Amino acid sequence: MLNFDSKIYVAGHRGLVGSAIMRNLQQRGFTRVIGRTHAELDLLDGAAVREFFDIERPDAVVLAAAHVGGIMANNVYRADFIYQNLQIQQNVIGEAWRHGVQHLLFLGSTCIYPREAPQPITEDALLTSPLEYTNEPYAIAKIAGLKLCESLNLQYGTNYIAVMPTNLYGPNDNFDLVSSHVLPAMIRKMHLARLLNEGRETELRADLVRRPIPGVDAATASMSELTDALAGFGIHSTHLDLWGSGRPLREFLWSEDMADASVHVLLNVSFDQLREGHDPVRNTHINIGTGIELSIAQLAEMIRTTVGFRGDIRWDATKPDGTMRKLCNVDRLHSLGWRHRVELPDGITRLYRWYQSTI
Repeated sequence: MLNFDSKIYVAGHRGLVGSAIMRNLQQRGFTRVIGRTHAELDLLDGAAVREFFDIERPDAVVLAAAHVGGIMANNVYRADFIYQNLQIQQNVIGEAWRHGVQHLLFLGSTCIYPREAPQPITEDALLTSPLEYTNEPYAIAKIAGLKLCESLNLQYGTNYIAVMPTNLYGPNDNFDLVSSHVLPAMIRKMHLARLLNEGRETELRADLVRRPIPGVDAATASMSELTDALAGFGIHSTHLDLWGSGRPLREFLWSEDMADASVHVLLNVSFDQLREGHDPVRNTHINIGTGIELSIAQLAEMIRTTVGFRGDIRWDATKPDGTMRKLCNVDRLHSLGWRHRVELPDGITRLYRWYQSTI
């Protein structure tokens, strides 16, 4: 069992999920929660990861580090998504096992499920039919990670639990215009479109200096150059172009709720609980979400209201929608004693305020 003096290594402690998990552990009273930046420890480097475990000898590991991105990044950089995630998982989970770590929490994603999985998606839908093509490499890597955890538990008696969160958003989110997920991408695009619409050049430049567009020096570029660059991302003073039809349905979970669920599972859930009733033992991972969905178009309107963007929203149906529906069945999570707290409208307001505070 873990106690407040246990050393817990959070891999990916600066990311959306990892930073929230680290804060949650510290707020609960854990005094030896450690992390390493990419500069301090490259998780793609197997020798460096082994040396880290040799020195630190953690009692538990939370693997929140991953190579992630939105639909465009997943579809374009397919090799990066499968190679880097497999490598990170192999190194961290492998060294945890080799160093006798008994407790590990592996963070995956609900994109592991088939494109046409029955809704809401239960854990038993895994590997029942083809995946969504646009994020297949990432999904395969995450499936490999959860099966590695499950297999180590079965063969060696470890307690490595895999959780599959739905779409997350929150403090320390990625707002990059190329690689961000849909909700933070919409917030930033609408914010920039609003600044264009209202002629707020100083604030626009400050935003683009803080989070640059590749190949554009926002401090020295002319306004026409900035306008052209933003147009390449569908951002205009009078309207916003968004990918797809707006019809896909999605579920969103506040990252700090996700962190609380993750720590709850790490501290209170055993593999033996999850394997009970499964013969053969498989699909012992846990969905983490709200069980509530809305369309991407409804999300866009919700964000528009929060940001105050007055232009039009135009949907480009020539671009891919991705999976049309992806709602978690969270019965297993509820049975283990955890439910979400932050509802989406409140969460969007919180995230927009956080975003503004970082410019």
